[in-house]
Amino acid sequence: MINGAKIVLKSLVDQGVDIIFGYPGGATLPIYDELFRQKKLKHILVRHEQGAVHAAEGYARSSGKVGVVCVTSGPGATNCVTGLADAYMDSIPIVCLTGQVPTKLIGNDAFQEADTTGITRPVTKHNYLVKNIKDLEKIIKEAFHVAKSGRPGPVLVDLPKDIQNEKYIYRGKKRGKKINFQPKENINLNSIKQATSLILKSKKPIFYCGGGVINSGLEASKVLTKLIRKTKFPCTNTLMGLGCYPAVDKQFIGMLGMHGTYEANLAMHDSDLIIAVGARFDDRVTGNLSKFSPYAKKIHIDIDPSSINKNVKADIALIGDVKTIINSIYKELEKKKSFLKFENIKKWWSQINIWKKKNCLGYKKINYPIKPQFSLERLYELTKNKDCFITTGVGQHQMWAAQYYKFNKPNRWMTSGGLGTMGYGLPAAIGAQIANPGKLVIDIDGEASFLMTMQELSTICQYKLPVKIFIVNNKWMGMVRQWQELIHGGRYSESYTESLPDFVKLAESFGIVGLRAEKSSEVDNVIKEMIKIKKPVLLDMVVDQYENCFPMIPSGAAHNEILLGPDDKTDETVNEEGMVLV
Repeated sequence: MINGAKIVLKSLVDQGVDIIFGYPGGATLPIYDELFRQKKLKHILVRHEQGAVHAAEGYARSSGKVGVVCVTSGPGATNCVTGLADAYMDSIPIVCLTGQVPTKLIGNDAFQEADTTGITRPVTKHNYLVKNIKDLEKIIKEAFHVAKSGRPGPVLVDLPKDIQNEKYIYRGKKRGKKINFQPKENINLNSIKQATSLILKSKKPIFYCGGGVINSGLEASKVLTKLIRKTKFPCTNTLMGLGCYPAVDKQFIGMLGMHGTYEANLAMHDSDLIIAVGARFDDRVTGNLSKFSPYAKKIHIDIDPSSINKNVKADIALIGDVKTIINSIYKELEKKKSFLKFENIKKWWSQINIWKKKNCLGYKKINYPIKPQFSLERLYELTKNKDCFITTGVGQHQMWAAQYYKFNKPNRWMTSGGLGTMGYGLPAAIGAQIANPGKLVIDIDGEASFLMTMQELSTICQYKLPVKIFIVNNKWMGMVRQWQELIHGGRYSESYTESLPDFVKLAESFGIVGLRAEKSSEVDNVIKEMIKIKKPVLLDMVVDQYENCFPMIPSGAAHNEILLGPDDKTDETVNEEGMVLV
């Protein structure tokens, strides 16, 4: 017979947990008391509960494990909502343990009470309020199963204080009850054959790969890469899918979507077959749905049935794990004698190469001020031979990082995609560093995003984490300013961050090394110094205040209406063979 708090901790150990991110409070003191008495679980004390969830996300995304959070009731739980929504949108497996007032006080507006399950129901894959100590062990076990099964996501377990103190028999992992939640796969052999037929017939195909490939595991990326290389088809990745196919590979044509490459977006628009793998046809990818890929058949591969036909109608839907389905397609293709004659798509690659000549990511190189694109190009060149993990905030710096930093492995790129959460980068880097001790972890951040969660510098300092913080500092809420310039007549309403700290002095006040660069000629040396220092470093990269992020598909526009600069009209002419010339 042990108390509920100890049952929780033993259950976590049984699930392979070794790290918990959290912040204590009155309603979780029994759990924290038991944490003090044991040595198998390490607790990371963050400085804000939102930071705890983002850190758990960074840990989960860079390690492939489930991230664990423990916070108190009321404000502790409500402070987690943004992080939970972020994990829900990006399909990140998290188990969040929240304290709750004793069961007899629930509904009485007790001190630090909140309807945690009611508040978090829309932003969690599932949640539980434990009302009986007999159910506690089973619920913890099931929470992990739900979080990582099928399409991953956050699960919350609300723990009343009396349940934590009450005693009950602990059964252990070998004697738990059967879990009912078992996601179904619908891999139909006829559908596999139909998909294969379309692949063999297509003349303008493209693989469109998203975060679901990465969520499926390392093997899924390997299998997908094998198939794409065999077909010789072009491949584009979503923001969340970067790294699932090597960015340096000649078949990779860049990220697609609102700030994707010219060639990726034009290829999506003109293609006759889209093979969507672990992607959900997000609005930032599709643009104007009525104009989206008007000539293409769509093969949609996804583990979540609710994603099929949600935004874009699929001609063939294959529901199940990416790795399994891609393997089945590969085996079916190998049976065909006419296995992918490259001549079918020779003209297609000629067209794509013409689009590539536009050099859509080109920019003017000057010494002062530093162009943000240059700073990120150099960061990539100086770290590409290291096994580097990158996190970001949200805004222009995030898009520049996606455009100029090449990801060749999965689980190396962590950014807030679906929710677009400013402040994600710094705590996510903490989680990634803890999951990967000894590795180089860099938070590419904007000064406005950084200020959202900068209290986590204290966490970095306490645990001596050698995180590198690379602030692309343009003194504006950059993406807000860009939209105000391009869409709202240059009316810069509340987007200038007028009162910024001296970031070098701020870093030093936390015992962190502070560096700064203001000219392009200083960039290489300061990045090399940042990497060389085996301690946490904050680098203030002062960049051009008025640089905009292009290419850009304006909101509501189609892929072929992409802008390459503020004065771009994207006029196109077509030659006699129907090939677009730019």
